[in-house]
Amino acid sequence: MKTINLLFTWLILATALISCTQEDNLGNHSFGIFTVLEDGVTVEMDGTINSSSLDDFNDLEADFPDIRTINIINCDGSSDDYINLQLSARVHQMGINTHILDNGEIASGGVDFFLAGIQRTKGANTYIGVHSWAGDGFTATDFPVGHEYHLPYIDYYVSVGFTQQEAEDFYYFTINAAPADDMHWMTEAEIARYNLLNP
Repeated sequence: MKTINLLFTWLILATALISCTQEDNLGNHSFGIFTVLEDGVTVEMDGTINSSSLDDFNDLEADFPDIRTINIINCDGSSDDYINLQLSARVHQMGINTHILDNGEIASGGVDFFLAGIQRTKGANTYIGVHSWAGDGFTATDFPVGHEYHLPYIDYYVSVGFTQQEAEDFYYFTINAAPADDMHWMTEAEIARYNLLNP
């Protein structure tokens, strides 16, 4: 009797394990701020980019190598600009599209991430916010045009398809649009002027 009960228990556990594995493979799967949807090729992004986001994305890519689109719910920026630029460059290298969902919001480093998309689109009632960066007691506008501290951002914009002039124009627009402790929400005219969308 004990043997039968033990066998039955093991069968139940094995069935549950198989079921959980199937749900993991076919259902949602989360990697930090990224969640892979059921189709296995679409990701939803929600949250602040941080120092673990690149590792999270690399883990995602290992399990789901065919990602085609990242739909952004909300990304208010990054707590680690260096990681953000690396992550964004990786997204672009993979040929992934980015899309801001209806009522979605991106700001600061979230805008840099969005620009990694091969195709960049947005839904209705979305918000795109830019401002100056700050660090070590300095802000971006403390340094003259052409200073080396500006180059990582400008070079990144060029790497994702902007011309040198477009990259410089957009970068200097962002750092002068609002101070680091404030936010400028871009108008539709500004979004078009700086080529943020490319459907």
